[in-house]
Amino acid sequence: MSEDHVKIIECPRDAMQGIKEFIPTARKVQYLQALLGCGFDTLDFGSFVSPKAIPQMADTAEVLSSLDLSKTKSKLLAIVANVRGAEDASQHEEIHYLGFPFSISENFQMRNTHKTIGQSVETLERIFNIADAAGKEVVTYISMGFGNPYGDPWNVEIVSEWTEKLAAMGARILSLSDTVGTSDAVTISYLFSNLIPKYPHIEFGAHLHTTPTQWHGKMDAAYKAGCRRFDGAVQGFGGCPMAKDELTGNMPTEKMLSYLTAQKAETGVNWMVFEAAFNRASDLFGTYH
Repeated sequence: MSEDHVKIIECPRDAMQGIKEFIPTARKVQYLQALLGCGFDTLDFGSFVSPKAIPQMADTAEVLSSLDLSKTKSKLLAIVANVRGAEDASQHEEIHYLGFPFSISENFQMRNTHKTIGQSVETLERIFNIADAAGKEVVTYISMGFGNPYGDPWNVEIVSEWTEKLAAMGARILSLSDTVGTSDAVTISYLFSNLIPKYPHIEFGAHLHTTPTQWHGKMDAAYKAGCRRFDGAVQGFGGCPMAKDELTGNMPTEKMLSYLTAQKAETGVNWMVFEAAFNRASDLFGTYH
């Protein structure tokens, strides 16, 4: 991958999952189909988790069966939270990536997956094995990667230690996740500029959450520190429901694209097609919110 090529991971799953009112399957398919034409590297389209935990994603398998993937180059990513989810997702040939949220905060891991960090290590090892057997890749999200609002110990050394452990377990893609919007440019810059050279065989990504005024500083810090994989959602929809600031949402894809265009980075995204998807997002999230 050339130095100026950037992978954009569009996350409609993250944008939709917190919406209480169920978005009809056909509407989801319509929106995802619009995104599939944009040229994103990857679409984080759904999740194989308990419908009790995330009712909005209960129809992920049905959505997948209705997508026309014949004209897209985007790869599909599904989030899984346990072994069963990984097994279910692995049955689908069309899915390239299994995403697993691995929290380095004991509190958040218990809230998110009802498991301790120790149990989550065991789960992740099994997910690596399931993915290998099925020819899938695993994206491990280090959630609470940039700070911790729950009072658990957090510092950049803890992030580095977990990177070391996950690398030893066979992780090839690690996405540092700013789960509740606590990141700042200094921490982002420090982590990526130290970790990327130390682990050349690992692809590092940034899943940043932001308020409308902070996106540029965060994006700039990650890009200039060498990150070339970015998660976002059109118009910044979604984000973590546990964030204290209601303005905190996902990194807006259109802002990332404008920043990367100014940097003369190559994203493969077609602006004309993206504009149509942007309008479709306004319609969808204006109806269901």
